Amino acid sequence: MGRAFEFRKERKFKRWGNMARVFTKLGKEITIAVKQAGPHPENNPRLRVLIQTARKENMPKDNIERAIKKATDKDFSDYKEVNYEGYAPFGVAIFVETATDNTTRTVANIRSYFNKFGGSLGTSGSLEFLFDHKCVFYIHKKDSVSLEDLELELIDYGVDEVVEDEGEVVLYGEFTQNSNIQKYLEENEFEITKVEFVRIPNEQKQLTIEQQEQVNKLIEKIEEDEDVQNVFHNMAE
Repeated sequence: MGRAFEFRKERKFKRWGNMARVFTKLGKEITIAVKQAGPHPENNPRLRVLIQTARKENMPKDNIERAIKKATDKDFSDYKEVNYEGYAPFGVAIFVETATDNTTRTVANIRSYFNKFGGSLGTSGSLEFLFDHKCVFYIHKKDSVSLEDLELELIDYGVDEVVEDEGEVVLYGEFTQNSNIQKYLEENEFEITKVEFVRIPNEQKQLTIEQQEQVNKLIEKIEEDEDVQNVFHNMAE
């Protein structure tokens, strides 16, 4: 199995384990999707898959509806998606994705975390080349379609890895091709249960246990911030 799958296995039980944080994150993503393309799932592909993802994560229906309604509220100031990049101690690259209604607050907070834990915040785009931006689709397996045939079919749509994991089929593809992949899956009646966007490090840094603990303190502090959606790094777990 490939690098993308191994990356997922490392992160699987580590990040976003707290249900309340999962719901907050998904709620923001739903609100952003509605702002971009409207509140009707049938006309908004991104909203469709987010609702499926929210259901898989057992997000209450009321929370989903509240996130959709928030985007249509005339008093809502909207979220901006802003990325921050920097180095943790020992040269570990950190990539932070945020959704914020106050960028001044967010950048000040992120910079303070890096400074407090011995890291440094860099300029936008300075570390992006260290990560591959991928979309990850989780679908129900069809008995009539082999994984090998499915992978061959989807190569032209930007998918570069197909694996079976715990009864699901997981597809990894180029981030820029996520709309094409989703369109193919829906047109061929595959049931999409969840979609994620991840940044997979090209190379990983090997650290001692003590060094890992120091870096993890910074990562955990960043993840606690209410504006933070995802944190990616290139430290080997």
